[in-house]
This record gives sequence, C-alpha cells and structure tokens, in this order.
Amino acid sequence: MALTESTMLELGTTAPDFALADVVSGKTVRRDDFRGKDALLVMFICTHCPYVKHIEKTLGPLGKDYEGKSFGIVAVSSNDVTTHPDDSPEGLKAQAKAQGFTFPYLYDETQDVARAYDAACTPDFFLFDKDFQLVYRGQYDSSRPNSGVPVTGEDLRAAIDLVLAGKPVPTEQRPSIGCNIKWKE
Repeated sequence: MALTESTMLELGTTAPDFALADVVSGKTVRRDDFRGKDALLVMFICTHCPYVKHIEKTLGPLGKDYEGKSFGIVAVSSNDVTTHPDDSPEGLKAQAKAQGFTFPYLYDETQDVARAYDAACTPDFFLFDKDFQLVYRGQYDSSRPNSGVPVTGEDLRAAIDLVLAGKPVPTEQRPSIGCNIKWKE
C-alpha cells in the first residue's frame, strides 16, 4: 500500500466529461446527466483500500442525506483489476449493495476518467458547483485508519452544504490521503 495524497487539482477547473457504466444498473452515466443540479460530487473509491474501508460505511448515509436536494453524486473506481481483482465491476456492485449506495458507482476500465480528473488516491473527492467548476478537493475528514478520530465526513459535508446554500467554499483545503490508484502498466 503506497500512501498517496490527492493532487489538489486547481480550484475552478471544469469537471471533465465522463460516460461510464454503473456497475449496479448497467446504465451509462454521463457528467451532463447532472446539468441543472447545484452541485456534483465525484468520488474515486474502490473495494480493497483500507482508507476507503475506513469511511465506506458513511458513504451510503452521505448519499441518503442529500437525496431530494439539487445535488448529484457518483463514485468511480479506476483501479487495474488484473492486479486488484476485488475492484472488478462485480466486487464494486457487491460493495455498493452492502454499503447502501444510492448513487451510481462507475467502473473506469480505461482509467481515462481518473487521468482526466488527475485523481491520485482512493478516496479522492472532487466537488463541483452548478457550472461544473471545482470548488472543493480534499479530505473527507481528519479521521484515518487506526487514528481513533471518528469518521464524520465533516470537511466534505461542510463544502457540500456551502455550495448548496450558494455560498463560497473556503479555499484552504487539506488533501485526501489514501492508497494510490492502481494504474495499468
């Protein structure tokens, strides 16, 4: 496990387009499906990473807490399944069902979407406003595996709440930390 920080993509960056299959429904989900929403959260996660496992039980409730709001969420897994078979679409589907994900969980087989977002680790979070402009990238919260700090999602939730309220998100943000994305050779 290589401990990796998020790249902290420049704020104001436009959300790269994507069109990926949802591992649960099989439907293709596109960035533009969320046009007209007040915000879009793109999360890079996977099944095997201890940092994702540390927070995954709170991701389902995160989705449920914002249902009915003008807010879109997608999770994306971009890991190479030849080296990490647990991150196959079947493994992702099992994770989504076990954790109660109500948002699409997309499989990025080519890794093109991860590269377009400059995603570096799992978990890696990118929050965009209604114009698909990046307003938050960084940590979920200050909790880490074995840290004793409770998992709350407070950093990400605060940013989401500000965007949904039409308020600016503070630009001082802490990078996410996790396992590196498992790139194909």
